[in-house]
Amino acid sequence: MKRRKFVANTAKVGLAITALGGYACKQAKKEPEQETAEISEEASMSPFFKLSLAQWSMHKMIWDDGVDPYTFAEKAKAWGFTGLEYVSGLYYKELEKDNFSAEAMKAFVDKSNAEAKKHGMENVLIMIDGQGDLAAEDDKERKEAVENHHKWVEAAAAMGCHSIRVNLNGVQEADAWTKASVDGLTQLATYAKDKNINIIVENHGGLSSNGAMLAGIMKEVGMDNCGTLPDFGNFCIKREDGSYYESKCLEEYDKYQGVKELMPYAKAVSAKSYDFDAEGNETGIDYTKMLKIVKEAGYTGYIGVEYEGSNLGEEEGILATRDLLIKAGK
Repeated sequence: MKRRKFVANTAKVGLAITALGGYACKQAKKEPEQETAEISEEASMSPFFKLSLAQWSMHKMIWDDGVDPYTFAEKAKAWGFTGLEYVSGLYYKELEKDNFSAEAMKAFVDKSNAEAKKHGMENVLIMIDGQGDLAAEDDKERKEAVENHHKWVEAAAAMGCHSIRVNLNGVQEADAWTKASVDGLTQLATYAKDKNINIIVENHGGLSSNGAMLAGIMKEVGMDNCGTLPDFGNFCIKREDGSYYESKCLEEYDKYQGVKELMPYAKAVSAKSYDFDAEGNETGIDYTKMLKIVKEAGYTGYIGVEYEGSNLGEEEGILATRDLLIKAGK
């Protein structure tokens, strides 16, 4: 989308951001990011959900441009969000230096809490990656992965989050994957239960992108603090090179059916976006259809913006996704 077309579309969205606890629009002088986020007063209805920002939407800013990940709360507030969805991997540069020591984890928690409080933001969840395979077929490997996630359960509790998001990779054989996934999730959810933290699984490649199978895992685990994080994208089951995320998709699950199957267990929802047409609609995902599914499931919590495209800069993509959610969610 051309920048001038994007800005024109952004201006059509309206008061819904303010109703969601956005930002002050009457300041005499605004920072550049606040100017980009500001919208007109045409809309009069608020969506049925709250807006959070998935930090992955900023990963290029952080990894490529050197943006401090601890500016997350400040930027999300300026862009009109009220909730924060952290990504563990964006902090690994400093955490790995100290081997995820208790002191290093406390520093992460304290800095994040201070920034969230300073900017009046709510910590929603932490997305955990690279901490081992909770669906590993080997019992010892799976147990080690569960234990690696313990520190993130504790961090989430100290930050007032309601959940950590985990992955279920593992083998591609259905029975073995199911058995290992149920065991790994049960172990971790049992640990997290007394800390009031939910363990939620995103459809994130491989068999976890089969909505019916992942819903079946939830039913089999049968714990109140174990649920799903349905993502509007991420329904590729099989890729050309056998990886979970990188190469051409050879087999894709029906995304609308998948979200519908996962919503009964949803404790968070992720609005994935890749590209937009001239009217500001996502080119591969019908947001109106998706939000109808989410609403009919009775969900009224946070929906996290997760822009993952390359045709717009990250800030533009974040704002375009935010505006589309508001437009489609009325």
